Amino acid sequence: MLLEGKVAVVSGIGPGMGRDIALALAKEGADVVLGARTEAKLEAVAEEIRALGRRALPVPNNIADPDSCLAMAEAAKAEFGHVDILVNNAFHGGDDTPMLDAQMKRWHTTMEVNFFGALYMVRAFVPLMEGTGDGRIVMVNTMSTEKIEAKAGAYAASKAALKSVTKTLARELGPQGIRVNGIHPGYIWGESVQWLFNWMAEQEGKTPQEIYDRVAAETSLGYIPTSEEIAGTVVFFASPLAKAVTGQNIGVNAGHWFN
Repeated sequence: MLLEGKVAVVSGIGPGMGRDIALALAKEGADVVLGARTEAKLEAVAEEIRALGRRALPVPNNIADPDSCLAMAEAAKAEFGHVDILVNNAFHGGDDTPMLDAQMKRWHTTMEVNFFGALYMVRAFVPLMEGTGDGRIVMVNTMSTEKIEAKAGAYAASKAALKSVTKTLARELGPQGIRVNGIHPGYIWGESVQWLFNWMAEQEGKTPQEIYDRVAAETSLGYIPTSEEIAGTVVFFASPLAKAVTGQNIGVNAGHWFN
């Protein structure tokens, strides 16, 4: 029970990474404030957390709206009085368009969610951490900041900015005892990647298994991690095991690439 008695906030709750991060934190003893735009998803994960014997507070939230982030923080304060852990997991995937052809408004949208949205959440929740002397912020980032691919410019640029500001926040919040770190998954085995591999298989005249095997062969461990496995690194950063770690960005990708 690495997180017994702690209160965690997780944005971007859905059927994949957000859910698995929230459950991983709850299994280690944390009560969890859940944020997402879809209320039905929030309630479903909240019930799973309560089944583990932990408290769950679902709060509909749009991280691109600073007022929505402040309202979520107020709800957390009213329910728990303080927050120990903030996990910025919500994201916008970009527009999958070459930069010269892209509508810059779409780049602004991606930046607003992935970069400014994370900052809105930090600004809203840090005041609830300041009195604890041991706050922990985890940014869920991406391989796209390291493994550059065409047509992913908006997403990669927004997440690269997030990678940089993770270090800035570590410097600025360190004197308050708040640690700030980031994780960088690669491909995450689940519904969205299965759909992608099925589409790639159709385009290339191959089977989905052949696509999986090709991508998995690029990793050092020979497989594609699940979101449940990746959530373990979030727990590490949120736990006392990482008490001396801040300003770090770690790849969680089965050795697909090295920082």
